[in-house]
Amino acid sequence: MNINASLFIQWIPFFILVWFTAKFIWPPITKALDERAEKIRAGLAAADQAKAELATANKKVDEQLAATRNETAKLLADAEKRAAAIVEEAKQRAVDEGAKIVTAAKAEAEQQSVRAREALREQVAALAVKGAEQILQREVNAGVHAELLGRLKTEL
Repeated sequence: MNINASLFIQWIPFFILVWFTAKFIWPPITKALDERAEKIRAGLAAADQAKAELATANKKVDEQLAATRNETAKLLADAEKRAAAIVEEAKQRAVDEGAKIVTAAKAEAEQQSVRAREALREQVAALAVKGAEQILQREVNAGVHAELLGRLKTEL
């Protein structure tokens, strides 16, 4: 055999193999590679989109946290003001109630003093009548001498 014929015969199976590979093997492989490349691109795009959404969500969370902190600080300040106002109101009520109690006690003491004076006056008048009875050794009629006894009460 000739070397050229041998080369030619070897080229025939090689071209058949290339044609068969190009026709039946290569398209599914390229299709699978293209699909995989598309999945990778989609995954990278989704990752980029997720990063952007995460950044946006983090920014919103930071804004909400700042707003919540401000609102909490404002609520605490309001609560402290209200507590101080309640304490002041309670103090004022206590002072007012104390003043009322002192006033009532003074009025009660004054009434007791007046009652004691009246009782003392009546006792002194009775003693005066008894004393006068004993001195005069006669009975004094209280009904007849009511005016005299009234003057005696006022003098005492």
